Amino acid sequence: MHKRKILEFNPLPEGQSVDLLVIAGEHSGDEHAARVVKRLLSDRPDLKVAAIGGRHLEEAGAFLVHNPIDSAVVGFVEVLKHFNEIKAFFAMAFEWVNAYRPRAVCFVDYPGFNLRLAKKLFDAGIARKAGGNVNLLFYISPQIWAWKSHRRFAMARHLDALGVIFPFEIESYRDTDLPVSFVGHPFVHDDYRLPFVYDPGAPLLLLPGSRATPIKRIMPAIIETFRRLKAERPGLRATVVYPSEAARVILQEMVDQSDCAGDMTFVSNSEPEVRACGVIMSSGTISLVCALAAIPGILVYRTNPITYGMAKILVHIRIVGIANILLGEFIHPEFLQGRMHPKRMAAAMSSQLNDSSTLDRTRALSTKLRSILSESGSASPESWITAHLENSPP
Repeated sequence: MHKRKILEFNPLPEGQSVDLLVIAGEHSGDEHAARVVKRLLSDRPDLKVAAIGGRHLEEAGAFLVHNPIDSAVVGFVEVLKHFNEIKAFFAMAFEWVNAYRPRAVCFVDYPGFNLRLAKKLFDAGIARKAGGNVNLLFYISPQIWAWKSHRRFAMARHLDALGVIFPFEIESYRDTDLPVSFVGHPFVHDDYRLPFVYDPGAPLLLLPGSRATPIKRIMPAIIETFRRLKAERPGLRATVVYPSEAARVILQEMVDQSDCAGDMTFVSNSEPEVRACGVIMSSGTISLVCALAAIPGILVYRTNPITYGMAKILVHIRIVGIANILLGEFIHPEFLQGRMHPKRMAAAMSSQLNDSSTLDRTRALSTKLRSILSESGSASPESWITAHLENSPP
């Protein structure tokens, strides 16, 4: 039976049901989830999968309900600025699940939104643990080992299962009854090919992120750092990788206002392979990719001062790069907030590019990192999802 209209969310075709709804609110989650859905549908073509996510999930075969990717925001102040938009998005997502009742919802990362939605579905009696008929799964754990560790208790109350991508994360949930499975890291899966390759003769890679606000905060310093490096190495060029057309427009405008425009080439993140002599990157998932590719470089990030001040109070660790955290040392030096000064960044980047001992150390740490992430998982993400679907009534 067709339910009430769900505002701007695409309704299912008349009379169609859905087995699995995947919710991925960010670029990285969309890409990770898409590979899982592609393998899942290859094994089980009978399954009907819908997604609140981006183009990657749609291309993998999911029915796209809504694409929130380009408008995703993070940070305390940033969320407040977009509160009404987020509130409307949240309400529409809840109404869609309520209307179509998938056998399972698989939340992918994006915990600020996804954990709230899981609670709402529980409180409304829709979640299986609340007596409803919708299994709530969470793939890619929030970083409770870094901050807001108390979230694990609410997660155990609302969720049916959690699939983690770092082996050590299982221990973080030992004092709860939440079923937690290590399902392997997507970057070391057989079907994942690193999009970046180290090549000392290639351009410098610039990765300013995917969201508009952080891009505007860090790209000017990245451009100035490149300008300083180019003064040392006149033949140096840069490749700017963008994740969406919206991001490309913002980046192009900023580059065009500099005197480096002629030395920078724009490349979509859909390119299968980008070669780089080094990298200047924002914090985030992509920094782990660069570490696994053994590309020397630095990590930079700047957020709203209020957001950063609150984060310093709440966050248990002072390192933001996940590769640096996993290794317990810096494969990529970090320049955050006030330390994000082009003169310092250029000096560090010059050492990364030119010091042979630094290059050897980067390769060694990259090998160590891959070993950490390659521990045998208890299940693949798709088999983990399938197992819980089989325990869900049609």
